[in-house]
Amino acid sequence: MSKGFEGMGNFLKQAQEIQSRLAQVQEEVGRRTVEASAGGGMVKVEVNGQFVLSSVRIDPAVIQPQEKEMLEDLVQAAVNEGLRKAREMVSEEMSKVTGGLKIPGMMP
Repeated sequence: MSKGFEGMGNFLKQAQEIQSRLAQVQEEVGRRTVEASAGGGMVKVEVNGQFVLSSVRIDPAVIQPQEKEMLEDLVQAAVNEGLRKAREMVSEEMSKVTGGLKIPGMMP
């Protein structure tokens, strides 16, 4: 019977180690950024691993009052692509720790 408790103790220790490593990875990816663009690079954005938009750069050539809707569409497309890339980056880093195991609340 003590082997059962020993096995459970090992399991809990491994779970704690994984939890600690996941927290570390979340902190690390929070400092990393991905870049995305739209309109052939006319609008560029950076998004960090915490899914926060950290910068937007717009080519002055697309800043025309009559092109306002196109510019809004380009910004939206670039931000959405940046968020997708950030989710992908975080997912890849987390799966390195979990071995591909999906842990609810940990993967975007």
